[in-house]
Amino acid sequence: MKRSLVALWLFVVAGPALAVPPAPALAASTPAPAPAASTPVPTASTPVPAGSTPVPAGSTPAPGSKAAPPAREPSAKAVAPESDAKPGAEFPPEVQRALDALVRADLKQGPTAGLSVGVMRGGQRWMNGYGYRDLAKKLPATVRTTYRMASITKSFTAVAVLQLAQEGKLDLDADIHTLVPEYPVKQWPVTVRQLLGHLGGVPTYDSPSAGKNTKPVTTKEAIGLFADRPLMSEPGTRYLYTTWGFNLLGAAVETASGQSYREYLRDHVFGPANMSHADLDELSTRDAQQAVGYRVAGSALKPSRFLDVTSRFGGGGTRATVEDLLGFARAVLDHTLVTRETMGRMQATMVTRDGRITDYGMGFATYPLRGHYIVAHAGGQPETTTLLVLLPAEDTAIALATNVEDEGKRLRRLSIRLMEIVLDEGAPGRGAHLTDPVDAVEYEGMGRLASYGLAYHDWATRGPGTLPPEPDLAGAFAKVSSLFDRAIIVRDPRGAMERIRGAHEPRGESLFIRVGAHMAATVERALGAERLRAYRTQGAAAFFADYLAACESLKCPDAERFSASVRGDVARFVAGWKRAEVPALRRSRLEATKDPERLWPALKEAAVRAPAVRPDYTDELVTLADRAKRKPVDRMRWLERATELQPESMDAHLAQAVGLLEEDREAEAIPHVREAFETPEGSLVLSPAGFLKRLVDMRSPKVARGLLRAAVTVHPDAPELWEALAKRERALGDAGAAKAALAQAKRARQARAAQEARAPRPPGGASAQDKAPSGAPFPTVPVVDPESSQEP
Repeated sequence: MKRSLVALWLFVVAGPALAVPPAPALAASTPAPAPAASTPVPTASTPVPAGSTPVPAGSTPAPGSKAAPPAREPSAKAVAPESDAKPGAEFPPEVQRALDALVRADLKQGPTAGLSVGVMRGGQRWMNGYGYRDLAKKLPATVRTTYRMASITKSFTAVAVLQLAQEGKLDLDADIHTLVPEYPVKQWPVTVRQLLGHLGGVPTYDSPSAGKNTKPVTTKEAIGLFADRPLMSEPGTRYLYTTWGFNLLGAAVETASGQSYREYLRDHVFGPANMSHADLDELSTRDAQQAVGYRVAGSALKPSRFLDVTSRFGGGGTRATVEDLLGFARAVLDHTLVTRETMGRMQATMVTRDGRITDYGMGFATYPLRGHYIVAHAGGQPETTTLLVLLPAEDTAIALATNVEDEGKRLRRLSIRLMEIVLDEGAPGRGAHLTDPVDAVEYEGMGRLASYGLAYHDWATRGPGTLPPEPDLAGAFAKVSSLFDRAIIVRDPRGAMERIRGAHEPRGESLFIRVGAHMAATVERALGAERLRAYRTQGAAAFFADYLAACESLKCPDAERFSASVRGDVARFVAGWKRAEVPALRRSRLEATKDPERLWPALKEAAVRAPAVRPDYTDELVTLADRAKRKPVDRMRWLERATELQPESMDAHLAQAVGLLEEDREAEAIPHVREAFETPEGSLVLSPAGFLKRLVDMRSPKVARGLLRAAVTVHPDAPELWEALAKRERALGDAGAAKAALAQAKRARQARAAQEARAPRPPGGASAQDKAPSGAPFPTVPVVDPESSQEP
């Protein structure tokens, strides 16, 4: 019988695992292509003095007013991709070169227009612009280029709300109807606090036309677009990302402050944060530096469709530069806009009534990543994709903005690589590949515990955060040892994985946060704070090994040293990892080496030396495949190598399936999707909702249809998958296949209804669906506008 395959995806962009981790139309229907890598790329950089003092509210004329200082236009000159772009002198030259080279290499992978990047650590800044803000006119993108911020606006709105709450002008627990009377009373009260965390049950865009306004509207008219819609769930019970909910908060700011939303932001957020070019995104406020927006159509770029964002003013209606974003980041990190205590509450994840965390605080997504505590927001709309990442414990921020839509995946990838350069000296974070199913589940737990523990320890000691109370440390260690018990895991791997994935949440007694933070504090006491940085590249088992060594020197109680079985597995994992390391890749990613092909034999030899546990190179092999998109043979070779080197990797199999679908080899792709699903992680992640989320990043209708055809073989009883498949079949012109898929959807819905009718109702009369969390079995980053094609 075929052995069940296991993959550990210990580093997802939104997850906690420790080791890797529309503008006016142009005359031409198809803009000129972005500058090729071999041609000069327009670029501009602006050094920013360190330690600039925030401007008190009212001391500087508001952006856009007649008294505002003239906009600075950074000089731009053509620079060859391999030359220095002379960025700001704040970072050492070798870091500047590494940052610039990273961005340029990434931009070679697909059609691009303009991209502006800003990186800040303490008093150091580096900013740069790439490509064109206007392709037709060949106007370069610079650090002064203004982009739509889209959903990053939610962070500005949240700060405004918390400022007013600090001043006693607004009650976070007030029913929003008392502040926004034009929003009718609903079946349940909806509080300001719940809206700040997307827990209010307010719907989001619920039809193709609901989010496609083309005319400017007032605040009252923007609220009227959704005021009559009922709540989707009882507030506090379910995370539901909603831009409309933040429109209510924007209206509340107007009521509580007596100012318009625009005036309040300019006086109390943009001004104090030195965001000199930030404003609401209205045609009347745009200047010559505003980026023209584009969307990808096949392999070309076309102008974005026009969208008037006054209809989403509080949730996605601003524009700014990356320099403005770094100014906002500096103000957030320095607690200039709200107090440290308030900012700590804003950065703490909210929790549903049944004890599930949402990975979203008040206006910020917030979650551990490779042991870093991340505070972030992204945005996606016609004309733009944006991302702001803050690391409060490390006084670091990364800002990215492009005038190409649906580039969330690229910006997330770039932000992580930039983080590696700035914080980890370029050393890559890698997960572990394990061939034994029990090992895989146990190591998943170690990775999650280490990441949560390191992140929360840093956030609480060097940032504005707090740790959960510790009622019984010895009992918490005993429960973690039980979660890692091999005998229990082998009886029910999927159940064990589910328990491990909930062990950081209040419903799981916050075990991983409590135990992991105690471990981090112990290691820091024995080995120093700098040692805590090593595990981001050395893996979770190394963290456990150092903790056990620290316990020896500090004479920790036996109850805090885990079980003998766990200690033995830690030693085995560390030994396997060391045997499998490739020296040339300890401080470098595979795709960053000059000749990756030369290292392939070494990777295969390492897998032979340590077949049970070894570093996972899936992400790097898939990146190499992506860079070879114009060479199908090379692309498929790297994808095949990914599954050859990591045959139990969910991600490797899914990547190969996509590659095969791109070559019209659907029959060969479906088995790879099934292989991915057969892993314990795959059985959780690749739920029907999980499949649908993965389709969001698929620009090819043909590939999306192929994945859906594979998905219905895994979940034949999921009507939502059959319905999605029917839409794809119809869009691709196969009416017969669409009709057949709809018939299957109807049968699946009937079967589900019959099953639900037989099932007992939970206490309180609510259905299981009403009580469900957001649907993701692992933390996600719910940070973009739902109408964009990025994952919300």
